Amino acid sequence: VQLQASGGGLVEAGESLKLSCTASGNIVRGNHMAWHRQLPGQERQLVARITSFGATDYADFVKGRFTISRDNGKNTVYLRTNSLKPEDTAVYYCAARRGYYRPTYDYRDYVYWGQGTQVTVSS
Repeated sequence: VQLQASGGGLVEAGESLKLSCTASGNIVRGNHMAWHRQLPGQERQLVARITSFGATDYADFVKGRFTISRDNGKNTVYLRTNSLKPEDTAVYYCAARRGYYRPTYDYRDYVYWGQGTQVTVSS
């Protein structure tokens, strides 16, 4: 299983980006998918998740601004990021966890990871 993240870039505060995560195998359907982010020297943190049954959760710092979604037919998970702030600057990673496990907020429970895509927000 390989996850390929894309869509990052350099934007100004208040602008938007749509991140995509495409899987090589049939990992998106029926499994828990999530986006995490990591700042230099800091621990990876969950940004948003969508469970195998379609429930979504968001970190408090992105609620109301980010939206996670999935397209099982395209084996792709998306993260729509609106109203970006400079503090959203980070490397964003997509990850997967098998659906027969319980959903989790802990990044260490996710087994499959993409390579990350850099999001930089200027003030």
